[in-house]
Amino acid sequence: MTDILLEPFSDAHLEAGFRLSQAENWPHRTEDWAMVAAVSQGFVATKGGRVVGTAFTTPFGPDLATIDMIIVDRAVRGQGLGRRLMEAVIETSGSRNLRLVATEDGLPLYKKLGFEERGGIVQHQGAVPSLRRSEILPVDVEVARDGDLDAIIDLDRAAYGGDRRALVGQLFAAGAEAVVLREKGWVTGFGICRPFGRGRVIGPVVAANAEAAKRLILSLIERHPGEFLRIDTRRDTGLSPWIIELGFPEAGSGVAMARGEPPRVARDGEPTTFTLVSQAFG
Repeated sequence: MTDILLEPFSDAHLEAGFRLSQAENWPHRTEDWAMVAAVSQGFVATKGGRVVGTAFTTPFGPDLATIDMIIVDRAVRGQGLGRRLMEAVIETSGSRNLRLVATEDGLPLYKKLGFEERGGIVQHQGAVPSLRRSEILPVDVEVARDGDLDAIIDLDRAAYGGDRRALVGQLFAAGAEAVVLREKGWVTGFGICRPFGRGRVIGPVVAANAEAAKRLILSLIERHPGEFLRIDTRRDTGLSPWIIELGFPEAGSGVAMARGEPPRVARDGEPTTFTLVSQAFG
């Protein structure tokens, strides 16, 4: 391991990171890596000048961060590099509460580092199907206005528990679109759809209840006929069977984990995150 060095991630490492994720069959483009790097602090592991590992921590205010993009080249696995990378980003995160989404392979290491399981994540994806005539189209959903940004960020903070203003700004800079629900002039829910991987991803979707979340999701699906969409949701939202019925089969899963103070549990009627920005960002 003495021949493997850790150094800060920079834009010069974007192509190498992209190649690592391709080797793992991740859908990320270089543009998706650039978004992660823009809002995060990262490390690369190099061996003989070749990038063989990556890890990032993304701060969302003073109390919360996510750990993401943990990749170790298959050629150097089993040598403790994953732990080295994790310890580096945990130290960089300071005293913040931490969250991540783990694969089954990563669970043992994360548990040793103090992370606890907090439920399942389900990934759905596929080409947008034609909506059935029996679907009630979301006529009360509006395209977000420029003046809605602060309300969107406030709702996201209330649901997620961290300040993701910088991330939301990056989503819109990358070509995201947003729709909202209003009640008496106030924004009560929103959904964002942005370019990612093979097509677009719907998330986050934040609403007061599942029915409102469904209306937001339907509105975004309707805007992208024939395109490839991905939707990640927590199992406990109950949306997964409905998303499958819409024509987006389950394509993968993960385990939500947390270290430190556990994520808040929303009460009925409170803003709740129904779909994720990504498994990296929650």
